[in-house]
Amino acid sequence: MNEFDLIEKYFNWKNEDSSLLGVGDDCALISIDSQYQIATSVDTLIQGVHFPKNTSASDIAHKALAVNLSDLAAMGATPQYFTLALTLPEFDKNWLKDFSSSLKALAKLHHVSLVGGDTTKGMLSITINVTGIVDKGEALLRSSAQVGDTIFVSNTLGDAGLAWQQIQQNIRPSDTLLKSFNTPDPQIKLGHALLGIANACIDISDGLEQDLGHILKQSNLGARINLADIPLSDEVQTYIQESQDWCLVLAGGDDYQLCFTVAQNKIKQVEQLSQDLNVKLTPIGTITKEMGLERLGGFEKKCTSYKHF
Repeated sequence: MNEFDLIEKYFNWKNEDSSLLGVGDDCALISIDSQYQIATSVDTLIQGVHFPKNTSASDIAHKALAVNLSDLAAMGATPQYFTLALTLPEFDKNWLKDFSSSLKALAKLHHVSLVGGDTTKGMLSITINVTGIVDKGEALLRSSAQVGDTIFVSNTLGDAGLAWQQIQQNIRPSDTLLKSFNTPDPQIKLGHALLGIANACIDISDGLEQDLGHILKQSNLGARINLADIPLSDEVQTYIQESQDWCLVLAGGDDYQLCFTVAQNKIKQVEQLSQDLNVKLTPIGTITKEMGLERLGGFEKKCTSYKHF
């Protein structure tokens, strides 16, 4: 049983309250009045699972908040508040100083306030619960893709996955790859700008195929993607050419870019957004009526994203 099946079986109670969108999307949505909805999400990072033991405190703090902000970005929500639950093996004032400074810097950059939390002793882990707001009925969902939509992704994919693979092989990644893995940049401005333009959206945390698959499942549709169109950095492109293994890109995870679908009549708006925000937005495929995800490009190996269970 993978983590998504576990959640579906044991924790996805059907909400009778029409003001709620609960388990199954990047964030839960809660209507608070006639104008806004609250978007809220929580993620836990554990040493040895989400980051190597020797990762700096500043990088751990940045990533812990960034991955939560990325969920808000995927809904088009504006960050407001977050809480922090920090489990520490020991008290280390230098570690805490670096952790705190980095956390504060990213929070300040995205205008999100730390409002509470908890600290305990144990194996190093960080849990952050983030809250944002979005105009009622305007949030980007996984369930709203339409047949004929073009599928876009932001920036490049596979950089963090390549960094993690090299770390596991005791190879020091380049500074560029390490930055992608340790300090991802949540696409808050892009997510907000996509409101009213994109039909469906998700952040790529577990790998392109798995996360795009969530959109397809929630929308009851399929997709066709062209591997040659997926945007890659020079280092990832070199890796693909040498290994002929696309699984790093399709299932590597930790990209924290946005994957979204757009109707044909709004593609020019996406192109304008790319210029206005200076963010690379690349079309990689099309939403289809036939269920399932089809690859074009000759790579047929089954790729498996990381599973906790």
